[in-house]
Amino acid sequence: MLRYPSMIVMKFGGTSMGAAPQINTAARVVESLRESKPVVVLSAMSGVTDALLQAGEAGVAGHERVRDDKLAEIRSKHDKAIRELLKDARGARAVQETLRGMWDEIQKIFTGITLLREMSDRSRDLISSFGERLIVPIFAEYLRQIGLESEAVDARELIITSEESEFMLVDFEETRKRCQKVAKMARSGVVPVVTGFICSTPEGVTTTLGRGGSDYSASILGACLKASEIQIWTDVNGVMTADPRIVPEARVLDRVSYKEAAEMSYFGAKVLHPKTIMPAADAGIPIRIKNTFDPEKPGTIIANETRQHEYTVKTVTSITGVTLVSVAGRGMIGVPGVAGRVFTTTAQNRISVLMFSQGSSEQHISLVVSKQDGDNTVKALRREFQLEIERRRIDQISSISDISIIALVGEGMKGVPGIAARTFGVLGDANVNILMIAQGSSELNLSLVVKQKDAARSVQLIHHAFELHKLPAHS
Repeated sequence: MLRYPSMIVMKFGGTSMGAAPQINTAARVVESLRESKPVVVLSAMSGVTDALLQAGEAGVAGHERVRDDKLAEIRSKHDKAIRELLKDARGARAVQETLRGMWDEIQKIFTGITLLREMSDRSRDLISSFGERLIVPIFAEYLRQIGLESEAVDARELIITSEESEFMLVDFEETRKRCQKVAKMARSGVVPVVTGFICSTPEGVTTTLGRGGSDYSASILGACLKASEIQIWTDVNGVMTADPRIVPEARVLDRVSYKEAAEMSYFGAKVLHPKTIMPAADAGIPIRIKNTFDPEKPGTIIANETRQHEYTVKTVTSITGVTLVSVAGRGMIGVPGVAGRVFTTTAQNRISVLMFSQGSSEQHISLVVSKQDGDNTVKALRREFQLEIERRRIDQISSISDISIIALVGEGMKGVPGIAARTFGVLGDANVNILMIAQGSSELNLSLVVKQKDAARSVQLIHHAFELHKLPAHS
């Protein structure tokens, strides 16, 4: 296994914490890199965060038996891991005592939300935090029992959010100061085991980092600790040229740029959330995607520079189950501010626009949103443009559901003619209708919208057209 000269951050996901055998495998990976002064970040055991939130919803609905059954399942899962992993009785008792205090806290919180019949955002964050808080003491003690000095660390004491925005932002200056204790631990030979996903406000209120939160935690800590590398340990061998469930011959990429990784993840690739990449990119720290269950595989490095593939495109990704919303009307021609009003309306309604396109004639604006936001988007835009609709300046605001975005990503696409022609040609030959097209001036990404029934076939055809299946296999 590769060795690193200075501190590394190692994040293990839910599948790596699935049960005692997987936890043991992850611990052995940490042990193999002990000389690299690892700082470990953990996600909750697989399925636990969802189960906690389901228990909360059951409590709000007054279904106390369902709530209690869910909590009993979660407790049983952790108790079983303790029994199977922690053979030293004293260490096991210490962990059980720590967890007993958490279970008391959990019981009080769930009783409260059941009595109130509501679960606020603050309550949801607090409930979500217990998945990571429960597994970290178990993993830290198991590391001690296999011969590594280790200490459990609550990320709420490290990662502090800023109050300068209505959107949660990390206060990197304060977080950097607080991370010094973790740095001292690691340098002294102690392995800090940190809760992923969770953080706190300056007042100590528990918050979470949202989707991809544990990966984001690792990136934040890596940047603040000036780590030599951030490692994301998961259940795949790295970033692939396509989803192997769609394209069985998809290959693992050895190297991807920060920009490419952000584009890939945005458009559905099983890689990192774009916000995870930002702290590492700003600090110039490489991110390595590795497989906990096949640790000898080299994985994928995400860094500043990348070797351009001779076929220019690196991956073909897809997002399924989205909705195409269209605003059309001859009265829009030459009228300033229409697109601005579209974006203002979606922003005010907290609707994320995944893709946008406007024809040069200004008669038609198209945007893609999640399926859940489809109806709300149409209703909100009809309210916004009610006067224009009444005056026939806008003919219709409509939607098409069950569509997919297909995205081609690769820095080597820039300045290379024929990418779009090859893509449209292969889809045209297969009678796949393209509903919408978008490409940024960076030429890093070419996105198109097709009906959902054509999505898998489109990915397969494009992957083959650019011969991504011929990429050299990892050595």
